[in-house]
Amino acid sequence: MIKQQNIELMRALITRELKSRYKGSALGLLWSILTPLFMAVIYVYFFRMLIGRGVPTEGIIIGVFAWQFTVYTLNTGMMCVSGNANIIKKVPFPRALLPLSVTCSGLIDFMLSLVVQYVLIGFMLSLKGVFFSQLIWMLPFIVIVHTLYNYSLALFYSALNVYYRDTQHLVGVLCSAWFFISPIMYDLDFVRSKAAGNEWIADLFMLNPLAIIMTGYRAVMLPGVTFPWSYYSLAGLIITFASMIISWIVFSKLKKNFADYV
Repeated sequence: MIKQQNIELMRALITRELKSRYKGSALGLLWSILTPLFMAVIYVYFFRMLIGRGVPTEGIIIGVFAWQFTVYTLNTGMMCVSGNANIIKKVPFPRALLPLSVTCSGLIDFMLSLVVQYVLIGFMLSLKGVFFSQLIWMLPFIVIVHTLYNYSLALFYSALNVYYRDTQHLVGVLCSAWFFISPIMYDLDFVRSKAAGNEWIADLFMLNPLAIIMTGYRAVMLPGVTFPWSYYSLAGLIITFASMIISWIVFSKLKKNFADYV
């Protein structure tokens, strides 16, 4: 059973995270809708080079919005333990609530952005005479997997950052590379077209957990997009879930000495 006090603490942490993010802002949480809406306009009109190469606008929007959820959870979650020294040292509570609160606050923003995406992508598809994929009902499952994966990133890097403060600088560099080697601004069809004769390159892409997640979003939202089931995609799914388990184990082992290092 989850203790009531932990539920209250979790609610307080999420509220604090949301308030701190929009502190001093006149529009507050409304920015969670306006920001992705403004970005959607930018991506639609300023990435014509990719679109002209066969990458659908809708796929770009889905990829970038999902990436924002991941990179926010990673960057903010990485600092959630080391940045809360007072709480860690004075209050006994499950340490995993800190990265969980960051992940949940990011999920709230992402859910609001999904509303914007649904309307925007639905309109764009209607102009082509089509509608969402019949698998749209599976979208909650993809969101759950995505959220759990993001939580695992927050767990792993928040614990690592307590012991090794260079982690935040290293992650910043790795994130830039991760963005380009993940199908965010492009899809797997784009990769296949550029790797003609070297199909193994597209296969290797599916070992990337973000490739699994991004492709999953597109497969359940966009008509004509199918998830590429293969040994590589199955291996990618295994890697995704294995990383969640490993992150939990690492966090559980390192959390014992958090108070000594923060």
